[in-house]
Amino acid sequence: MTTTGASDVPPRSQSARRQTITEYVLERSTATAAELAELTGVSLMTVHRDLDELARLGVVRKFRGGVSALPSSVFESSLDYRMGVNRAEKEAVAAAAAELVEPGMSIMLDDSTTALTLARLLVDAAPLTVVTNARRVEEVFAGVPQTRLIGLGGEYSHTHDSFLGVPCVAAIEALSVDMVLVSTSAVDAHTTYHQEQDVVLVKRAMLAAGSRKVLLMDASKTRRTALHRLCPVDEFDHLVVDDGVDAGLLAELRERTDVRSAKVTGGAGGTGAAGATGTAGARS
Repeated sequence: MTTTGASDVPPRSQSARRQTITEYVLERSTATAAELAELTGVSLMTVHRDLDELARLGVVRKFRGGVSALPSSVFESSLDYRMGVNRAEKEAVAAAAAELVEPGMSIMLDDSTTALTLARLLVDAAPLTVVTNARRVEEVFAGVPQTRLIGLGGEYSHTHDSFLGVPCVAAIEALSVDMVLVSTSAVDAHTTYHQEQDVVLVKRAMLAAGSRKVLLMDASKTRRTALHRLCPVDEFDHLVVDDGVDAGLLAELRERTDVRSAKVTGGAGGTGAAGATGTAGARS
């Protein structure tokens, strides 16, 4: 077998090959290096160099013999992977959350895929002031009439396609908004979690900047934990979930905050619509 290195491949061909690898892994969640070598027609050495670069960018996570796009309790998956999973649930949650947003509000959106889904529903809700660290959310609102868009700078993250770090936190701390709407990787009956410290610090700053705090979570993120604690559930004014959350957990959550359950009407990966019902629970 030849040992063609990345430097032996024309940049255009290298870029196309890495895109092919990315699409293959995102579609199948995991893949072996041998599979990818056969797919692209290059050596295992070249594939490993490609995977090293894609791992550096946060697109995939390497393990012995292959790569994964799946999240774990320590690693978050890439934005492109997250955009393709639980779409109907996220759309239902976003539609229910949109009912909380009123014209004239100032809102802050994080870099979650659910917040991005929500952003697309709020284009016609102007006038609004929208603050975000998510590049794709900025694209949604750029040029929208009667919408004041404030982009939060910082260190760019390829994994999240957003801005994080100390400069981002400092920018958030200079602001105060009517409502902050965020999602995170995991929640149990008491606490919210995320895998990455930098993301936790930005989300905490956002929550401190909002008069009202809204948590957006699809059912796949429930009864899970991750490496870093974000904050207790009862610090949120509203929790918007889909109707896939089990009844026992839903009852526990309703003891801590107002919970709005959105009905998912689309199939997996399809388009969902929401009809939300809210239950205000006693705060602990």
